[in-house]
Formats: sequence, structure tokens, C-alpha cells
Amino acid sequence: MTERTRLAGFSHRGVLKYGLVRDDGIVDLSARHGERWRSLREMIEEGVLARLADEAAILPADYALADIAYEIPIPAPEKIICVGVNFPDRNAEYRDGQDAPPNPSLFVRFPRSFTGHDRPLIRPPESPQLDYEGEIVIVIGKGGRRIAQTDALGHIAALSLCNEGTIRDWVRHAKFNVTQGKNFDASGSIGPWLVPYAEESQLADIKLETRVNGELRQSDRTGRMIFSFAKIINYISTFTTLVPGDVIVCGTPTGAGARFDPPVWLKPGDVVEVEAEGIGLLRNTIADEV
Repeated sequence: MTERTRLAGFSHRGVLKYGLVRDDGIVDLSARHGERWRSLREMIEEGVLARLADEAAILPADYALADIAYEIPIPAPEKIICVGVNFPDRNAEYRDGQDAPPNPSLFVRFPRSFTGHDRPLIRPPESPQLDYEGEIVIVIGKGGRRIAQTDALGHIAALSLCNEGTIRDWVRHAKFNVTQGKNFDASGSIGPWLVPYAEESQLADIKLETRVNGELRQSDRTGRMIFSFAKIINYISTFTTLVPGDVIVCGTPTGAGARFDPPVWLKPGDVVEVEAEGIGLLRNTIADEV
């Protein structure tokens, strides 16, 4: 496996595919293996992601990057589980007197609420309060229930990035949940690709940043997370069985638009970039729903 192997879901002329992303283009793995593995999720399930990426590294590119459109890397995960309030400065924004929560705050999102890299995030007509949240994504490779923290990182198949876009006023529409404001169609993004997970250093203390129109808005390091990646996997697997291809979005630093005075919401034409060391850069523009 190369220093940063990149595997992406993409479409070409409207046909969904997956492949190996290189600087000179993309190698279409679905054309070679699609009869056996319909998507990257099936490859993860059989544990062949890194091996097939290595084998494809010497093949010629099938498409120029300019000729493809990125999709979310896992097209149909069984679960997308998101962690809220997972950085100390983010927790300090809540005036409940609690230094840190005893357990992770969790909610779920639907695949349709995400779009791919270089595609617009959609601001719905119901609200102008579209906000950004840059986050690290882990994709489960080996399933399990009640996974011990000491074993948890061995259950990760790959890493990615997320802009966990949120309609802020809709997360307060009800008393006990945030589901509504987190699931508007194409309000968030995942990508651009998956980076196969090989060792703890890929996650242990990497910089995570979010920029809006080039302005740095969020910056922190994963070593400061309240709940580690191992703890997140351990906790979630206590109450639900994790399966290969499950997506876990692991929390955002402080600095979202809602915390400005007055708040600064995303508007059409804005460009949001989420970047993390060793993973890549996820970029989206903003557009109004047509």
C-alpha cells in the first residue's frame, strides 16, 4: 500500500463506479471486479480493499479526474452514526457546568443527507441556517458486538472526511433530538475517498481543519478528542452490532457558523473545505435547492 492510497466511489456518464484515485486519473476497479463486489462496501466486507488497491497501482488510469463525479464512498451503509460534542472547546460552548459528558452523544443520519466531494451542499427553502461541521470518518471493516477498546482500532477498515452540514433551527424543532436538522437531502458531504487504515498513527493526533472561502474557521487535533476512536467503537458496539461498511462520524471542533455573533450561515457560492493530515481535502460549494 502506498503512503496514501485513495479509493473512491464515483460516477462516469451517470454510471456508478468505484476505483483507485491517482494524480494522473482514476483506475476503474468496478470494471474489473464489479461482478463480485458491487461497491467498496462489499470489498471492505471481504477484507480485500488494501490488496486490490495495491494490485491496481500499476494499472493505467481509465478516466481523467476531470471526467468523473465523486459520490459518497460507501453508497449504502447499514448505519451512519454521528458523535456530537467530542472536543473540549466544543463542549465548553454548552453552559451546563459539566466539564465533559460521561458518554458520547450520538445521532443517526441517512445516506441521502450526504453528497460527494466537489458537489454542492444544498440549502433548503425551509431555512437559511445551513452550517458546517468538519469531522473525521471511520469506516468499520470487521464487525462485532461489545468490542473491547483494546481491540477496537483493529475493526477499522478506512478513513474519510465529512462536512456534517446542519440546518441549525431544525435541530431545535423538538425537545429531545436533532434528527430533523441533520438529515435534509444533500446538506452534508463525505469523501473525497477512503484511505485504508493500517496503523494508529493515521488517527492518533492529526490536525483537522475547516475553511470557508479560504478563511480558517475550525482547527483542532484528534489527540484532544474527549472520546477516542477506540472508545467510540467500544461504546456504540455495546448497544448495536457494528457491521462492515458502517460509517461513524466522530465529532467537530469549535468554530461553526452558529457560534459567531451574529451567526454566519452558509450561502450560495460559498466554498467549504474540510482537511485532515494523511486523509485529504473535502471541498463543496453551496447552492439553493431548485
